[in-house]
Amino acid sequence: MTLMTERPTVSGVEPDSFEELLDILDELNLRDGFKAEIYRGKIVVSPWSKGYYHRVMEQVCDQLKPCLPEDHRLSVGPFLYAFPGDESAYGPDIHAAHKRAFETVSNHLDGEALVFVAELTSPATRTDDLTDKVAVYGRAGVPVYLLLDMQEQQSTVFWRPSATGYGSHC
Repeated sequence: MTLMTERPTVSGVEPDSFEELLDILDELNLRDGFKAEIYRGKIVVSPWSKGYYHRVMEQVCDQLKPCLPEDHRLSVGPFLYAFPGDESAYGPDIHAAHKRAFETVSNHLDGEALVFVAELTSPATRTDDLTDKVAVYGRAGVPVYLLLDMQEQQSTVFWRPSATGYGSHC
């Protein structure tokens, strides 16, 4: 299940900016088991990953940690990275960034600080993981985007970020 608002309103007034949209997202009171992200200026609520995804995420992290530079951090879970130019904010399943990216009091991290992202698809978010996120992560300059398609049981890695998404994938 995915719930999407066309354009959220507060007291009948649309938000004037991406920052206001982030504020609305922060104020949402979601039922346990759900997360909210922003896709192209729309708030999207979807369920958290299934428990068995943890094993896959753990395996990816175990393989990547030894390859990361010492001043970078690899993490899973609830961090929201903002991409203001695309009016989007995502909470990637697995993400890596320089440790400076986390030295903030904000709960909205800079999407351009990411050096690696992995998304595990779910039926609710699969289409966006395969389309919107490929374009947004590429435009933001994220060097590597690993897409683990849990429904098709295949993986795709994207690299060579560009203004239109990614120049290469396999």
